[in-house]
Amino acid sequence: MATTATATTKTKAAATTKTKAAATTKAKAATATAKRAPAKSKSTTATKAKAAPRARAAGVSTAGVPKGTHLVIVESPAKAVTVGRFLGSAYTVRASMGHVRDLPDGKLGVDTDAGFAPDYQIMKDKKTVVADLKKLGADAASIFLATDPDREGEAISWHLLEAAGWTGKPIRRVVFHAITPEAVKEAFENAHDIDMRLVNAQQARRILDRLVGYQLSPLLWKKVQRGLSAGRVQSVALRLVVDRDKEIDAFVPVEYWTLDAELQPEGASAFTAALHSLTGEKKIELPDQLAATRIVADIERSPFRVDTVTKREIKRRPAPPFITSTLQQDAARQLRYPARRTMSIAQQLYEGIDVGADGSVGLITYMRTDSPVVTPSAIDEAREYIEQRWGKEYVPDKARVYASRSKVAQEAHEAIRPTGMARSPEAIRGYLSNDQFRLYDLIWKRMIASQMTDAVLDSTQVAIAVSGESGQGYEFRVSGSVLKFPGFRTLYIEARDEDAADDDADKQLPALTAGQALDTKDLLPEQHFTQPPPRFTEASLIKSLEERGIGRPSTYAPIISTIVDRQYVNRERTSMKSTLLGQVVSDQLTAHFPNIMDLDFTAQLEEQLDEVANGRQEWVPLLDEFYGPFKKALDDAQENMERVRVEEPTDEICDECGKPMVIKHGRFGPFLSCTGFPECKKSKPLLKKTGVFCPEDGGELVERKGKGRTFYGCTNYPTCGFTVSRRPLKIACPECEGLLLAAGRDQATCNNCAWKGSVPEEEPVGAV
Repeated sequence: MATTATATTKTKAAATTKTKAAATTKAKAATATAKRAPAKSKSTTATKAKAAPRARAAGVSTAGVPKGTHLVIVESPAKAVTVGRFLGSAYTVRASMGHVRDLPDGKLGVDTDAGFAPDYQIMKDKKTVVADLKKLGADAASIFLATDPDREGEAISWHLLEAAGWTGKPIRRVVFHAITPEAVKEAFENAHDIDMRLVNAQQARRILDRLVGYQLSPLLWKKVQRGLSAGRVQSVALRLVVDRDKEIDAFVPVEYWTLDAELQPEGASAFTAALHSLTGEKKIELPDQLAATRIVADIERSPFRVDTVTKREIKRRPAPPFITSTLQQDAARQLRYPARRTMSIAQQLYEGIDVGADGSVGLITYMRTDSPVVTPSAIDEAREYIEQRWGKEYVPDKARVYASRSKVAQEAHEAIRPTGMARSPEAIRGYLSNDQFRLYDLIWKRMIASQMTDAVLDSTQVAIAVSGESGQGYEFRVSGSVLKFPGFRTLYIEARDEDAADDDADKQLPALTAGQALDTKDLLPEQHFTQPPPRFTEASLIKSLEERGIGRPSTYAPIISTIVDRQYVNRERTSMKSTLLGQVVSDQLTAHFPNIMDLDFTAQLEEQLDEVANGRQEWVPLLDEFYGPFKKALDDAQENMERVRVEEPTDEICDECGKPMVIKHGRFGPFLSCTGFPECKKSKPLLKKTGVFCPEDGGELVERKGKGRTFYGCTNYPTCGFTVSRRPLKIACPECEGLLLAAGRDQATCNNCAWKGSVPEEEPVGAV
């Protein structure tokens, strides 16, 4: 049974203070209490009074039920089509198109003096939607709210209820994590009331974000420049990128050397072993060339021999099925999809695709989840498929059960998996777009592989001894593995970040035995320098946010999109690099709002929101505890934050006065401005250079925008009108030396001749 809503609009809130206890309290306290605790929804009360009839899904008779008796509301038209087909003519299915109420634009919309009462308003573009749904609901015998199965979906249902004001009929909440006939039927058979704990957790997050964003952003306009924004979670993500970039900039490389020996046993192929240590001691360090050459001189005429050979069987377990964060990470690594693109495609797969004879059906389970749990029936289906396709040896004795590493994961949720294991990617390829196929293929393989047997490898570690002319002993080491049984690797291997350490899984060694003599083919000293930490990629940033407990599955993609769209961070190939503007914003916020920018504080706040969702914490006291210190920091910053001018230097020269030009940020984005301002008011658009030159007149090709599309044109426009619609590459066509253009992932096409093919490794294309 749902709990009573604890907040709504000010008008409804005031109506609940009709108790004797409230009448005897101080006036101010009574007002605050009244505004934070609104009246019960009439429609919710009606729901409790009269149980809703259970819906009949596809395959269940609806004889005698008048057409259109029941109204079902989902979020999107695509979802409405799929669900409507399952339910049949007794149900009218309509889409709310997402949220219908929100806090108002242009003002805070939260009464911080009256229990943080929100001023919810029907959104301008949803007034017609609400009016239509209200009428349909008034004519229906019962109403089912079937929005997405998370806090946001729960809040959308509650807002629909409040906005439409339906009364006198059963109103029920139904939740399905997959859009299939079976999942929809089960959901309607288990209809329930709106869970106000989830609603209040969403309200608390929304109000927290409004309190921070709507009061920090104007501060940044005043102290830095207009058009900036700050957010409770996006600013912490920005700080992660900025701090990593500072660490890289401050990094001082340190020289070190390694020494490899190329060795060959009699009658076998050569291999390379690395110097590890002095005999019987810890790993040796070679700080410079002198240290390396001394050892080379000591051992170059000495015989090498195998000291020990250690063999053991090792097993590699498959990765668990995807959750939101790991899907976004693997799609970024393997498909080079930004998080926002990944989630958009996943939404399409979830809501329903027409796959021929089966009609429109959801191909994957709900894609916003932090739980790797899989239902037993889906596990059984996967194990059966594996046995039929690859044989019993690929099915483990016991089904694999995965649990979340996160202490706040919502275990009622499922992992992201196919809704039908037998529906292989190849079987439905003709019904999917290229993007849909590639992402579905990734999800399907990850799920099936997660229930396959371990990969088995024979691992060998070899220690090799040599005594120098000085009498000093040295130990070289080499290891390798041979794949003995592929197991899950037959189907899927998890991608890794570029900076992940290499292993020896595929390095094969010749047969070696202890005491065996080895010929020395070469000694290879090599200079190295320590490397700074790598810049964040979308994948590694999402991983870091997840590991630190910052944000939730639904927030990762919007966080990254926001800091990029605000020009706080630039994408450079696959890496993310903070701009000067992003660094200034991060530094200013960190100096004056240490709590807001503190990673642990933000993670703790997420845990508190989870406690609200679990019913173990009230949401208004949470807001009150947060807002007091925040308001004090805000007042101090208004007084003490220094005004900062952000001007990024460029190599552009003003063609009117000859002075350098800098990048400034205006209401329409970044632009170039003369440093001679205000005497010289010359400005011009900021053009994104490609480093590729126009084949017609030699001017540089730059990225331009026009009529909603991106294209590339010559900087000598309008004198030169050359343009191309695809990104030009820095390498020439291998056939005619003409201009190569990106044509998809790792593919290119020539703008001059008919050549097309794979791009050489030195010029990765990425997603276009």
